[in-house]
Formats: sequence, C-alpha cells, structure tokens
Amino acid sequence: MKYFTVEEANALLPTLKPLMAQLLTRRARASRLAQQLGHLLGDYRSNVGSAELSTLTQDFAAIERMINQIQGYGVLLKDVNAGLLDFLSERNGRDVYLCWKYGEEKIEYFHELHTGFSGRQQV
Repeated sequence: MKYFTVEEANALLPTLKPLMAQLLTRRARASRLAQQLGHLLGDYRSNVGSAELSTLTQDFAAIERMINQIQGYGVLLKDVNAGLLDFLSERNGRDVYLCWKYGEEKIEYFHELHTGFSGRQQV
C-alpha cells in the first residue's frame, strides 16, 4: 500500500479528476441502461446481441478499466456513486486516509481508518 502526503495526493488530482469524471459518466449511463434493459438481462432467451446491450457491456468494461487505473495509483476508490477516493497517509504517528470527493478542488480532509466519510476532519 502506498502512503501519500497531502502534497503528493493533491499533485495526483489533475490525473484523477478526468478519470473520475469519465467513470461517473459511464456509471450513470450503465445504470440507466441496466434499468431500461432489466427485462432483457433476466431473460436468457432474449436477443443479447442488441446495440443497447453491447453499449452496456462496453460501459461495464470501461468502468472496470478506469477503476483498475485509479487503484493502480495506490488510491482506494471508496464509493463509485459519490466519486469518493481515499489516500493512505500518516498523521501524528498513525495511519489515516486523506479523503477527496469528486467536485472538491483539493484534498482538505482526512479521516481515521475506521470512521469513513462521516468522520472527516480538516487537514
């Protein structure tokens, strides 16, 4: 597991922000399509070669690639729906997560390993 300083994590955000934007866009589209096509997904006799199902499959594959790419930087993707990332860090001799949510300009919060997003505190 990689440890980040606040500066290192913030320096990585210009790379992660566009990835998160793409991930959230694909995830939203895949969710909509899955709801619209739910009746086809459960019927093994249906035409699984439709354009919509192909798009859904491509979205799922792209989502998986983006998640792997984000995690490849040593970052934890905590919540795909919210665009929530955690960066392992050390603070006052203990492990914590620097916490960033899609839409925030920079990392301004951390939380204890066991508290999660609801336990965020100012860096």
